[in-house]
Amino acid sequence: MDRPDEPPPARAPDTSIECEGELVPAVAGEPVAVALFASRTRVLSRSIKYHRPRSFFCLAGHCNACLMRIDGQPNVKACRTPAAPGMRVERQNAFPSGSFDVLAAADFLFPKGMDHHTMFTAPRPLNILMQKVVREIGGLGMLPDAAPPQGELPVGRKRRVDVAIVGAGPAGLQAAIAIRRARPAASVLVVDEADEPGGSLLSWPERGVEGAAALAREATSAGVEIRTRAPAISFYPEDEGGVLAVDDRGTLVRLSAGRYLYATGAYDQAQWFGNNDRPGILAARAVGLLLVRHRVLAGRRPVVVGETAYAAALVAALGAAGAEVAHIDGTRTRVVEAGGHTWVKNLTVEGEGGRRRIKCDVVALAATPAPASELVRQHGAAVVLDPALGGFACQRDDDGATAAPGVYACGDVCGYRGIAAARSDGERVGRAIAETL
Repeated sequence: MDRPDEPPPARAPDTSIECEGELVPAVAGEPVAVALFASRTRVLSRSIKYHRPRSFFCLAGHCNACLMRIDGQPNVKACRTPAAPGMRVERQNAFPSGSFDVLAAADFLFPKGMDHHTMFTAPRPLNILMQKVVREIGGLGMLPDAAPPQGELPVGRKRRVDVAIVGAGPAGLQAAIAIRRARPAASVLVVDEADEPGGSLLSWPERGVEGAAALAREATSAGVEIRTRAPAISFYPEDEGGVLAVDDRGTLVRLSAGRYLYATGAYDQAQWFGNNDRPGILAARAVGLLLVRHRVLAGRRPVVVGETAYAAALVAALGAAGAEVAHIDGTRTRVVEAGGHTWVKNLTVEGEGGRRRIKCDVVALAATPAPASELVRQHGAAVVLDPALGGFACQRDDDGATAAPGVYACGDVCGYRGIAAARSDGERVGRAIAETL
């Protein structure tokens, strides 16, 4: 892909949300976590038990590091909640505040670990006090301001389609297009948990957002139905011959299909080094998403760690945006430890010349993403652990067919290879599925 001829438009906030009494500028519809990050609100919550500071890592709803209290409801993913005018946001699991949490002393008082369940004591008055302390240490948020709706999700209509595709990334969309081109009468439904289609394309530095929009338009023009904010929850083989449960914006849809295609992509992974959970240590694709999708530069002195093609593209994009970028390839030089408390301040690395410390304000980890194979495995497909492919990769034949009848897989769920390979794989598997209809 070529770089755009003109610089992208700057981020332009058009509304505001309230965070603990302060107004935070926001772009309506952007994730709450992005609005807070852009306004330099770094700590979003505290971890259970040790109350270490937390911010988002993946910006994709998979790490649970950005749980906040939003409009009175606890444990809401800030990276998956669109900002709206008048929205109230609070940092949780901290006393008296997220910025200064006295319970963070547990992290220093128990350096070798702590079983908070053993902190109860015999005298009844003291035990009552200790129960409150233990709940604060080991809890996660407070009860909601208003009781949430009771029972299960509202059950919507049953749906039957020829092909159900889970994942609206480059592989899933390309497969959907290929199926409709070969079989114009086939009904093809794509469901995805994100707010918009595109998947990993949305974080690709070189015209990725434009590429995602073009691919989605092509799919829609071909007659593909795309449902966003509609995560597939689980597959139930015992229910009417098998149904895929989909949470379609708060309504439970029981989806059945003649063919199922899983294009669920891959999860961003952390890397092993000291203090690798510090806020400011982010997935490389999260840093890319901030830059190319939301027009937010993650840091002025970022360090990109990894030897993937994405790492190289991100280094170039951050440099072009005005950042002073350092690149650690992870082969000749390894990361030893991160410094900083509520935000990363430096990175200690070790190489042929010994150890050195790099000052930084963000660390972007570009490890090989792990295939998101849980759902396809639940549907009956086989997986195999392959570190070169990022983890448990789905097994399928040359046509994308898995061990489960009528179940196919394509793209990064079969092992991470990148965007171009995912699209090519989706095209090939889509054509193969079309031949079976």
